Amino acid sequence: MNHYCEDWIQDWCQENGWTDLIIEGSQYWAFPPGAVMPEPIPTKVLRLIKVEKGLSTSEKIWSMAGIIVSVMGVILTYLMKSPMPLVLAFAFGAITVALLEVEDF
Repeated sequence: MNHYCEDWIQDWCQENGWTDLIIEGSQYWAFPPGAVMPEPIPTKVLRLIKVEKGLSTSEKIWSMAGIIVSVMGVILTYLMKSPMPLVLAFAFGAITVALLEVEDF
C-alpha cells in the first residue's frame, strides 16, 4: 500500500532542493543538493510529511472499506443469526489494519 502521495514528497523535494525523485516500492530516493548519488529521503522527513498530510487516497479507501465490511458483518450476523459474517468482517479488519501500518525502514 502506498502510504504517501507522490506529490507530497515531490513538493518537499522542490522546497528543499532535492531533485530527481525515484520511487522503489515503499522507498523514496532523490539527489540532495550538490550530490552526485541519490540518497533515501530521511525517515524523519517522511514521518513529518505523514503527520502534516494525513491519510493517502489508498489508505482512505481501505479504511472506508473496513468500516463498510464491519457494519455489513454486524447486520448480516443479526439477520442470519450466525457468527460467520462477523468472523469474516473481523478477518478483513485485521488485514486492513496490518496494511495501514506504516513500515519504518
